[in-house]
Amino acid sequence: MGRTDIRSVDLAMLRTFDALLRERSVSRAAARLFLSQPAVSASLKRLRGAFGDPLFTRAPHGIVPTARALALAPRLDAVLLELQQMLNPLNAFDPATSDRILRVAGSDHTSRTMLPTLCRTLSETGSRIRLSWELADYGLLIDRLRRGDVDVGLMPRTVPVAGVESTLLYEDAYVVCSRRGRGNAAARMNLESFCKAPHAVLAQSRSMLDDLIDQTLARQGRRRNVQVAVTSFSQMVDLLAGSEMIAVIPQRVAAWYAKQVHVAPLPLDLPRYRLYLCWDARSNADDAVLWLKDRMLGLGRAAVPAP
Repeated sequence: MGRTDIRSVDLAMLRTFDALLRERSVSRAAARLFLSQPAVSASLKRLRGAFGDPLFTRAPHGIVPTARALALAPRLDAVLLELQQMLNPLNAFDPATSDRILRVAGSDHTSRTMLPTLCRTLSETGSRIRLSWELADYGLLIDRLRRGDVDVGLMPRTVPVAGVESTLLYEDAYVVCSRRGRGNAAARMNLESFCKAPHAVLAQSRSMLDDLIDQTLARQGRRRNVQVAVTSFSQMVDLLAGSEMIAVIPQRVAAWYAKQVHVAPLPLDLPRYRLYLCWDARSNADDAVLWLKDRMLGLGRAAVPAP
């Protein structure tokens, strides 16, 4: 077999190859790249011709990489990283001239407080950077950062995050929130009423906050009544406003919703809430990710006024 002409492969094709390896689906790869499915399929056809291999075969729930594609994967990672480092080795990253896709995983609250300012910054510079913000699944976030599926993650922890690079964004205390109409009862809430009341919890943070609460109560021979798990703070607040439920959330988040819910002290001692900004070590060589990280650090550490 003759050598493949390097002119038959371009950067867009390599990015498509990378997205297909990560997503194992043409439709998800298209969404990741902000392209149409036909465009991704056309790029895959060119890749197959260039590498002389199918690269991916159809499966019941997507596509499966061939042995050749899997063998190429680590070399593809190295090539893309080297290209990224080569592009602007001497100049500071300029968002105005970039068309990168940058992916963030965090809560709906951090999206609400950070994303509008980030978008205004990009608009003011005329940047073509595209931001993708998703609700974080904290059980998978570290692995997704390592794989490059997410560039920056926001993770609540009581201790520093292990396995990836991280820095403390801010720390806070926990409070109890409830429907405003039952404010007097909530203000007088003791440990017994706290355990009896139906609780709403965040599904994503179950392994951290809720286990911590339950373990603290168990040491006192108590348990609480967890009635429902939701996926976002805004969903939780809507639920509290229309029910007799209560929820434990960070004080900084509760302040944002102070007009909608009653906020009271927590009737048990817990470690302080800490929110960490996380990224993979490989991104230390990626000026675009470092730029985004610095912007988010500035926003997260600033006092964010409630609406």
